[in-house]
Amino acid sequence: MTCEGRVWKFGDDINTDLIISGRYLDNYDESHLASHAMEGISTEFAKRVKEGDIIIAGRNFGCGSSREQAVVSLKGCGVQAIIAVSFARIFYRNAVNLGMQVYESTDAYEAFNDGDKASLDTSEGCLRASSGATEASLKEVPPHLKAIVDSGGLMPYTKFKLGIR
Repeated sequence: MTCEGRVWKFGDDINTDLIISGRYLDNYDESHLASHAMEGISTEFAKRVKEGDIIIAGRNFGCGSSREQAVVSLKGCGVQAIIAVSFARIFYRNAVNLGMQVYESTDAYEAFNDGDKASLDTSEGCLRASSGATEASLKEVPPHLKAIVDSGGLMPYTKFKLGIR
């Protein structure tokens, strides 16, 4: 699978409250959450993010509370994938369970700048600048987790495995 989009770059320890503030959790509608995504760190993100865009972050992305709405808000505004040096465990699993592509990379954070255009190639396990000048490798996602993400999340995956339509 390949996708192309703008890179949104964020640093270390981006917690779930920065991704979606608790004050917006009175309404779990995806479009409502998406309209406030990353508001705690960027006033422009929710207004300018486009379908297919990619977040690149430092260490410990998604730390803090275990709220699934952090992932829902990012999916709802069109983020195709999140690539980080490392993820908080609960955020990573919430992302997989909700069908969000998440990849660890030791070199993407240094290789890309905010606003770069990039192409994600999941079959080759790399992120390339659209210009072709920059490339970062992605840590392989275990096959059982990849199957869940490719199915659209844990619920669709489970229904498929059980033969439920």
